Amino acid sequence: MIKIKLIDRQGEEHLLDGPTDMNMNLMELCKAYELPVKGTCGGMALCSTCHCYIESSHDLHEMSEDEENMLDQAFFVEDNSRLGCQLQLVDSMDGLIARLAPETED
Repeated sequence: MIKIKLIDRQGEEHLLDGPTDMNMNLMELCKAYELPVKGTCGGMALCSTCHCYIESSHDLHEMSEDEENMLDQAFFVEDNSRLGCQLQLVDSMDGLIARLAPETED
């Protein structure tokens, strides 16, 4: 089990317990906690409704070409942008800090 701090779109912090033995990704973990992550494509990197910013200095696996292509089409992309559906929960992610990206312009 790992701990992940997720900051929602209102700036509220949520401490999530993430099992590393269930083949879950960050998007699925957020949905399990009923946080506002749609995951419209079901985790196939075909939408950007699980777009988030990684705010900690964890070494994450390289982006797949599919993830890069989807982020190229997303709004509000930053250097630390990732798709939550592409981040499988692994032990090395313990202490990860992620912030949900905005959905629309204010």
